[in-house]
Amino acid sequence: MGTVMRVTLPTEETPALRAAVQACFARFEQVDQTMSEWKPGSPVAELNRQAGRAPVKVPEELWGLLETAQRISAASNGAFDVTWAALWGLWQFTDASRPPSRDDVASRLQHVGWKRLRLDAKARTAYLPERGMAVGLGAIAKGHALAMAALELRSRGIQDFLLDAGGQVYGGGMKGPGQPWKVGIREPRGGPEDSFAGLALTDASISTSGDYERFFVAEGVRFHHIIDTRTGSPARGARSATVVASDPTLADACSTAAFVLGAPGGLEFARKMGVDLLLVDANNRVHMTPGMKARLLWSHPPRD
Repeated sequence: MGTVMRVTLPTEETPALRAAVQACFARFEQVDQTMSEWKPGSPVAELNRQAGRAPVKVPEELWGLLETAQRISAASNGAFDVTWAALWGLWQFTDASRPPSRDDVASRLQHVGWKRLRLDAKARTAYLPERGMAVGLGAIAKGHALAMAALELRSRGIQDFLLDAGGQVYGGGMKGPGQPWKVGIREPRGGPEDSFAGLALTDASISTSGDYERFFVAEGVRFHHIIDTRTGSPARGARSATVVASDPTLADACSTAAFVLGAPGGLEFARKMGVDLLLVDANNRVHMTPGMKARLLWSHPPRD
């Protein structure tokens, strides 16, 4: 999944707890094997290979995640779209990268469109009706993996834990008596350890999407990896979007959608989805839902 996964239990290690942690990593591996478009034998890779040819019967878990993705796409008016993968390779993010040509973007963009992904509930199949279309679950599968790991731990009677997957965290229960888990929100223009605010988490997930994770600068313009699939180019309305939700899958996808929408569209989307949002816009202004204001632990405004 392109990141480091961590499982923390706030207690002394025992063989049973070690087995529980190992079971979490087995869940992570299973999600990766099922939902990575980069693994040749995965159901998602097969779905992409069969684009324009035939529907593909997919595992129940994957079908459910695709259905969730379609629901979020509809709510965000396409700001979240798993068919973004038709654009894969068009944008590269190294120091020597340059923006692709408009013609190349337009050529690929014609194969992007969440409404064209067909899901058959009865047959449990998925179908991409055009050659060149592809599904990529990088903006939702990581959250799903955290949700599956949380279910695994709770099935073993473990209520207090912290799951960390790079830009996303899920805090189950408490860190200690009367102590919720605390997570910082990164400065968009700071280093990896710099935060301008924090949140207390209890049975909730926080996901941040930012323009600082993978990017290059050309002629003074920052080009980052969060692509607005409606234009085929990096979204321009935000520097970061942080979402808090009880469901890690929802938090993961909604932070991407809110980032693409910017303000005020991202705030309206968050209200529609029932999640809390903090968005730092392209001009470094902060926008928040009322629920986020109530839970935020301020340090200082984000530095420009």
